[in-house]
Amino acid sequence: MGLFDGKYDVIVVGGGHAGSEAAAAAANLGSKTLLITMSLQNIAQMSCNPAMGGIAKGQIVREIDALGGYSAIITDNTAIQFKMLNKSKGPAMWSPRAQSDRMRFAEAWREQLEQTENLDLFQDSVNGLLFEGDKIIGVKTLLGLKIYSKTVIITAGTFLNGKIHIGDKTFGGGRAGEGASVGITEDLVEKGFESGRMKTGTPPRVDANSLDFSKMIEQPGDENPVKFSYSPQTKKLTKQRSCYMTYTSIEVHDMLREGFENSPMYTGRIKGVGPRYCPSIEDKIDRFASKERHQLFIEPEGWNTTEIYVNGFSTSLPHEVQYRALKKVAGFENVKFLRFGYAIEYDYFPPTQLKNTLETKRIENLFFAGQINGTTGYEEAAAQGLMAGINATLKLQNKEPFVLQRNEAYIGVLIDDLITKGTDEPYRMFTSRAEYRTLLRQDNADLRLTPKSFAIGLASKERMERVLEKQTKTDLFVDFLRKTSVKPEDVNPILEANNSALVNQSMKMFKIASRPQLNFNDVRKFPKVEAFIKANNIDEEIVEQTEIHVKYSGYIEKEKNSADKLLRLENIKIPANFNYNKILSISFEAREKLTKIQPTTISQASRISGVSPSDVSVLLVYMGR
Repeated sequence: MGLFDGKYDVIVVGGGHAGSEAAAAAANLGSKTLLITMSLQNIAQMSCNPAMGGIAKGQIVREIDALGGYSAIITDNTAIQFKMLNKSKGPAMWSPRAQSDRMRFAEAWREQLEQTENLDLFQDSVNGLLFEGDKIIGVKTLLGLKIYSKTVIITAGTFLNGKIHIGDKTFGGGRAGEGASVGITEDLVEKGFESGRMKTGTPPRVDANSLDFSKMIEQPGDENPVKFSYSPQTKKLTKQRSCYMTYTSIEVHDMLREGFENSPMYTGRIKGVGPRYCPSIEDKIDRFASKERHQLFIEPEGWNTTEIYVNGFSTSLPHEVQYRALKKVAGFENVKFLRFGYAIEYDYFPPTQLKNTLETKRIENLFFAGQINGTTGYEEAAAQGLMAGINATLKLQNKEPFVLQRNEAYIGVLIDDLITKGTDEPYRMFTSRAEYRTLLRQDNADLRLTPKSFAIGLASKERMERVLEKQTKTDLFVDFLRKTSVKPEDVNPILEANNSALVNQSMKMFKIASRPQLNFNDVRKFPKVEAFIKANNIDEEIVEQTEIHVKYSGYIEKEKNSADKLLRLENIKIPANFNYNKILSISFEAREKLTKIQPTTISQASRISGVSPSDVSVLLVYMGR
C-alpha cells in the first residue's frame, strides 16, 4: 500500500487559518483526517498583522468559537492586548479585537492540532489532484506520493502560483521565505474551473529598539478587558502590551512618490486586484491626494520580541524607497528594518463555482475555503475552513448539510455573498454587509449557534449547558424587571441625576431600565435589583445580555419579523439543475445569471445582481406559489 495505508476521509491542503479549522472540525466530527502543509513550523501563521478580530471580524471569531472551532481559544491564550471596538456605538457595532503573540499563536495551534484525535499532520507540497471522472479521489505531492481520500478541502491561501514583488524584483513564493504551490490551479483549470489573480500587500517589520516611542501616541488595551472565547478554559488578560500611533507627512508622501514608477502596484506588472479596504500606502497617497497625513499603527509582534509590525504602511515599493521614507516618520528617525514590505499575487477561483456547503459544483467531494475563494483576512478564512470541514464530514456521514442563513450568522452572510454575488476583489466582512446586525451581535453568538453545533456533534455538552444557563438566567432577569415596580420617591433622584423625565406614579423596572439616559449601573442602585442579582448568581455577561435585551427589544423584534419574511422565501427550494431557459418571461440577464449561479432557494435567487423583483415573482409562480 505504501506510506499511507488505507484511505483518508478528509485531506486538507494547506495549514493556514482555514486549513487548521477545517482539519480540526473534520477530525472532531469523526473523520480520519490528514492535514498536508508545506511547513509544519508555520501552521496558522499570522502572515500579515498579529491580530484577530476587529469590526465584523470579531463577531466572526466569536461565531467560530460558538460553533466549536479553536480560533478564539488560541487568540485568548496568546493575546498581548484586548480591545472592544465601537463601544461608543450601539451593541450591534461592538467588535472585539486582540493583538496576539505571533510565535505563540502558531505554536498553540500546532499543539492543538497534534492533540486532536483522528488527525494526522504531514509536511509536503501538493502539486496535483487525483480525479475519477467528476469526483476527487486524492492528491499528488512534490515527493511523488499519491494519497487517497473520500473528500479534499483546498485551503491554499496566497500560495497558488504565488509571486512576491518588491520594487522591480519578482520571485516565486507564497509568503516571505516560502515557495509557491504549482500544479493545483492547472489541474482545476483543465477540469473547467475559472480562475483569476488577486494581490495583497504587507508592511515592513522593524526593530522596536530603533524607535522613539516618546514621539508617538500610546494606544493601551481596555482597562477591563474581556476575552474572545465563551469557554471557561481561557482567562482575561491581567497585563497587556501597548500599541502606538504615529503619522506620515507631506515629506514622507513626496519621498514615496519618487518610487511609484518602480512600484509593481502602479506599473501594472501585478495584474491581480488588491483589497479595497486595506490599501497599500501607494494607493492611499494616490486616492486621497488631498490628505496631508495617514495614521500608522505600531504593533508589537509578541511579549518578548522586538519585532514591530507597521500597520498602515503596506507596500511593494523598492526597498531603498521604503527605508528613506519611513525614516522621515516621527519616531522612526533611526529605524532598523527586519523585513521589507512586499506585495504578493496569487490564483483564486471565483466563488460562484461553489455550493452553499463550499463544495465545488464541478467536482464532487472537493471543497474550497479561504483566500482561494477570493476573501482576505484570517477570520473570514477560519470561518470558511470550519464550515468546509463540517460539511465534508456530514456529506460522508450522509447527513443534512450545515448551512447558516444570513439572519443566523455573519458566517452565513459571508458564504452567501461569496456564492451568490461572487467577488472580483479581495472580500472583507463589514457590519454593513449584514441586514440583521442587531440580531448578529458578538455577545450572543453562543446563544445563536452553539445549539446548532451541538446538534451536529461538534460543540461540547459543557458548552451547551453554559448556553442554556445563560439563556435561562437572562430570561429570568428580564422577567424580574418586567414584574417589579418602583415608586416615584425611589426612582426620581436617579432620573434627575441622569437628566431623565421624572415620574409621578409607580412604574415597572423594565420601562425605567429601557430609558436611553440610564445605564445598568444606575438600575443596580435599586436594592431589589442588586439583591436579585446576588440571589440568582448572575454574572456580568448576563447583566450585559439583559441590558441589551431591555434597551434594544424594539429593534430586535423588528429585525426578527423582517428575518421571518426572508425565511419564508428561504424555504421555497429550487430543484437542482433547474432549466431557466424555458422561462421566457424573465429577462435574458436573469436567465444567464440564474443558470450560472444555480441558486438553491428563491431567497438566494433574489440576491443575485441582475435578478429583478419581477423575475422573482415569475419564479414564485413556477415553483407553485
